[in-house]
Amino acid sequence: MNNRRSFIKNSGLLIGGIPFLEYINHLPKLNMKTKPNIEIYNTNWGFEGTLEEFLIQSKALGYDGVEVWVPSEAEKRKELTDLILKYELKLGLLAGNNGDSPATHLDSFKVSIENALSCKPAFINCHAGRDFFTFNENKPFIAHSIKEAKASSIPIHHETHRGKILFNAVITEQFIDYYEELNLTLDISHWTVVHESLLENQKERVQKALSRTCHIHSRVGFQEGPQIPFATDPKYKSTVDAHFAWWDEVVKIKTEKGEKLTMTTEFGPPPYMWTFPFMDEPLANVWDENVAMKKMWELRYLNQ
Repeated sequence: MNNRRSFIKNSGLLIGGIPFLEYINHLPKLNMKTKPNIEIYNTNWGFEGTLEEFLIQSKALGYDGVEVWVPSEAEKRKELTDLILKYELKLGLLAGNNGDSPATHLDSFKVSIENALSCKPAFINCHAGRDFFTFNENKPFIAHSIKEAKASSIPIHHETHRGKILFNAVITEQFIDYYEELNLTLDISHWTVVHESLLENQKERVQKALSRTCHIHSRVGFQEGPQIPFATDPKYKSTVDAHFAWWDEVVKIKTEKGEKLTMTTEFGPPPYMWTFPFMDEPLANVWDENVAMKKMWELRYLNQ
């Protein structure tokens, strides 16, 4: 805890030896007439303390809310919602599925959505279906989420995630064209790995996905992995620039529509975070990397 406080206090908006402001200022100017409406959420992925400790620290750092997996047990859901109210944070929930067939996966997905809706979150982010299911086998997952979003007035998004329905840009375009009401959580770091590129040759498909994005996971991936270790490492400048260009476009689209955009800082622990050879020691502190990304977004979009 003291190390985290020292990082926040002493960084001077600095990480990896590069000032955040200097890094952000090299990006093209946004030239937006209206200030974006963005809420920033924290992830407990890799956090080793209690739920309440996580919420306390998230609140202290100025996060608007948190994004966590929906608990399957009713008592855990009550604990979560009670603490969310106590610390005056907003709640985003992850919902998924499991099973041994498309039918059992779908049944578990419906239960997960029902559990999430009972918590009345700000939004639900779906890790739905599987990448090896057919188009027709994956359709019911999206159809169910659209139906439940309409009935509840709670936004339900599907994440562009490896192993799930929207694991690549080609499949995602097909579902976007099929479902006019499909909205996305954009975690484009997954696509940089799946397509082993910064998607330069799929600009039209990517643009379709950006136009349907309502929530963003601001992890930075690259052509050979879903996560770089440091967001301001000059070696990955072109990769970070590409991600900010995608995020810029989403911010512009949402701002022009007068709509809110939510974002979760989502650098993850090992094996997403790189480790030193022959050791279990991560190259970087995941918590600090997420705080760094939060500050970069604030400088880029909210403190113009």
